[in-house]
Parts: sequence; C-alpha cells; structure tokens
Amino acid sequence: MSDNREVFNAETGKRVILVNGIPASGKSSLAVELSVKTGWLQLSLDGIKNPFLQRIEGVDRAFNRRLGQASYQVIWSIVADAPQGSTFIVDAWFGFQPKEVLVDYLTQAGVSEVLEIWCQISPHTAGSRYEARLSERVAGHLGAEYIPELKILAEKAQPMELGPVYYSDQEKPVDIDAIKQWVNSTFK
Repeated sequence: MSDNREVFNAETGKRVILVNGIPASGKSSLAVELSVKTGWLQLSLDGIKNPFLQRIEGVDRAFNRRLGQASYQVIWSIVADAPQGSTFIVDAWFGFQPKEVLVDYLTQAGVSEVLEIWCQISPHTAGSRYEARLSERVAGHLGAEYIPELKILAEKAQPMELGPVYYSDQEKPVDIDAIKQWVNSTFK
C-alpha cells in the first residue's frame, strides 16, 4: 500500500473508483458494467479523447499523448466540479503518466476516498485483444506496431495503490457482482 493513501481518507469529499489496466486489458467493459450496476457516472479517457481524434487528421504518437493528457485533465475537472458526496468510476491506463500527477489531480478534485480495480492480463491476451480491435479503433490510436511494446508493458505494469485494490483476472469472465460487493463493502 502506498504512503499516499492517507491523503484520501477525509470524512467528506468525493469517491473515485480507478478502473486501471494497460490498453486492451478489459477496463472499459468492466467500468461500463460497474456503472450500470451502481448508477455512478463512468468517465473514460478514450471516451473524451476519441471525439477529438475523429475530427483531427494526421495524429501522430506525440500528439495522441498530448490529447491523452488533456483528456485526463478534463476527467479531473469534471470530478472537481461535482458536488461533495459524488462517486465516479474512472477508466484509464493510469500508468501513462507519473503517479504524482494522479495524486495532484485527486487532491485538487477534492477526492477523499480512492478504490482501484486492477485489470490483470497476460502479454499474449493483451496482444491478441489489441490486434483484434485494430479495425474498430479511431484513427490516431496506435496501430499494430504497438503490440510488441504492449506485451512488454503487460509484464511489468502495476496498479497505482492509492487505496484498496481489487485484482480482476481478465483471463476469466468478470464477476461484476463480486466486484460491486467488494466496492460496497470497501467504501467507508
């Protein structure tokens, strides 16, 4: 557990569930299912970034990264503007920026409690899933050339550990009811 956890234990504020994992780890599907089960707003990095990618031509990797950073900032601006007592499900690969950036955004947004669902996935499955959805991705996302890098990332990626972590094995069917029960019993 990270020393940063003490930052997010205030009695009032907002609650956030970080649905975290590398690209193609199943986090978006899990986040949507959890949102349906709980009624909490789900915010996704790609959900904010993709409309821009649909309208901007010739996006390279560096510009894609800048759009990702801006989309990340939008997520935390929405959380910051929400009333106290709100709960959000945030779907992103949080490892694309330093952990300190996330801690700063959580603090600025008035988040008092953080849970994390870590979507564990093998390098082989991540690569296969990524390849299978290439034709469905909006132009501007990385292509097949990213798969070897993604497989390496799958071997070393770790959760943020800013609060309790639920490890969701993405090699098996997701038990959304078990995850919801964990969330409900873990939130204060």
